[in-house]
Parts: sequence; C-alpha cells; structure tokens
Amino acid sequence: MAQATRQSSLQGELEVEVEIRAPANQYHQLLVGRPQDVPKATPENIQGCEHREGECGKVGNVIVWNYAIDGQPKVMKERIEALDSEKNLMVARVIEGDLMKEFKSFVVTIQATPKQRGPGSVAKCQFKYERINEKVAPPEKMIEFFVKVSKDMDETIMSKV
Repeated sequence: MAQATRQSSLQGELEVEVEIRAPANQYHQLLVGRPQDVPKATPENIQGCEHREGECGKVGNVIVWNYAIDGQPKVMKERIEALDSEKNLMVARVIEGDLMKEFKSFVVTIQATPKQRGPGSVAKCQFKYERINEKVAPPEKMIEFFVKVSKDMDETIMSKV
C-alpha cells in the first residue's frame, strides 16, 4: 500500500501500487491519450477534464481536472513533463489549483506495468511534493483518490473487452 519517504521536514514522497486487470498499455492510453474519457469512468471522483494547451498525449500538454476529495470539489491544472509509451509512464507537474494552496511543488508519476505472472497489470503512482509549512499534512487523501480512480478506470477498460 502507501509508503512514505521523508527527504526533509517539508519535502516528501508517497507512493502506492494498485493491481488492475486491464493491460498496462490500455490503462496508460486512457490516462494519457484520452484523458477526457477518464471522468466518464469515474464520475464520483472526477467531474471534468479540459485540455488547455499543447497536444493531447504529448509532453507539454496542459490539462485542468475537476475532481472531488471527500465530496469537496477541487481543481488541478497540470503540465505533462515526461511520457514514455513503451514503459507506460507519465510524469506531470501540478502548476495551479487547490493543491498549490498547500504545496510549493507537486509532481505525479504514474506507471502501469504488466504483472510478472498472469494477466493484468500494476498501476503505480508516486507523488513528490514540498509542503508550504509543517501544518500541511502529506497528501494521503490523494493516494486514496488515485486508488479509487484506477479501479474505476480498470472497470471501464475491462467492460469494453
């Protein structure tokens, strides 16, 4: 489940792995190539996705996500910093939105890898962040959010197979 690594008092990392039934490349393609379809897969968690600049599925792409944590509406604007379709890897930096009220920096790395044995994949998410002060808690709610979204994406992908 989630693991925390401390680098300094305000910097940190959290990561989680989620087992999914979907092939790694299909999970990655939904997340990176068709982000506008993610809200359809998980409407309770993500209410909207708007492409703002750049080319969808390419480095530099800017996306605004409308989502909910504990029923509270939130907004996040992210820029894709790295993509590797062979490794089903995406790195995005949050550049605006609710998270930036509590964090100086917030980088999300998501990678889907095929399981070593049997069908399915593992979706791994890592957050590297720097909190604005000691009063801000590590983003554990975002880890829970990622798990829910990944499971919903998995259900959507597998329902079309």
